[in-house]
Amino acid sequence: MDWQALLLSVKLSSFTVLLLIPLAIIIGRGLAYFQFRGKSWLEALILVPLVLPPTVIGYYLLVGLGNQSFIGGLAEQLFGQQLVFNFSGLVIASIIVNIPFAVQPIQRAYETIPIDIRDAAACCGMSRMRIFLKVELPMVWPGVLTALVLCFSHVLGEFGVVLMLGGNIAGETKTISIAIYDSVQAFDFDSAGMMSLVLLLFAVSALALTTSMSRRLGGLNATQR
Repeated sequence: MDWQALLLSVKLSSFTVLLLIPLAIIIGRGLAYFQFRGKSWLEALILVPLVLPPTVIGYYLLVGLGNQSFIGGLAEQLFGQQLVFNFSGLVIASIIVNIPFAVQPIQRAYETIPIDIRDAAACCGMSRMRIFLKVELPMVWPGVLTALVLCFSHVLGEFGVVLMLGGNIAGETKTISIAIYDSVQAFDFDSAGMMSLVLLLFAVSALALTTSMSRRLGGLNATQR
């Protein structure tokens, strides 16, 4: 069992979720409430990571974040380190790859909120920020929770993009999925099986817990209405 790789994967998942979920709430809310030209194209762009092979996404990220690119060169000038083969680059890549897993559940949750509820809250004198915090967020919480668990679990098991952009650097970019691959390559099937079982149990437990909590929160919201 490669504990260092597991801890790095948990760290990567945590950073990704903390940065992505607030962004997904803003994007999901905007897509649910507003109609604008090019909305279908934006939604399609968000869903692209679901259909493209991870190696293709990894290649474009490698090119887009490399030292020869504008973003990669700017990051090296400002922070003195490159984005490729670096943990910070993996965080950026994980955010991009997991956007559909975060935005879709939150957008669908916002679409279930009746317009009358927001209008009634506004008629009661509530500000937009208070409506967002006191009315909308509690009602879309099941969607936010689903997005959080999906993103965390997906990042934990991500392989293709991590390998393409980060390589296999112990303590820096070697995640649990890379460790499993290395163990199989070395014919260490006991270690590979143990790490695979950990990911499997976590995924099943997380999804079961999310489903249960979403039902409870959904029922609570329905009661409050």
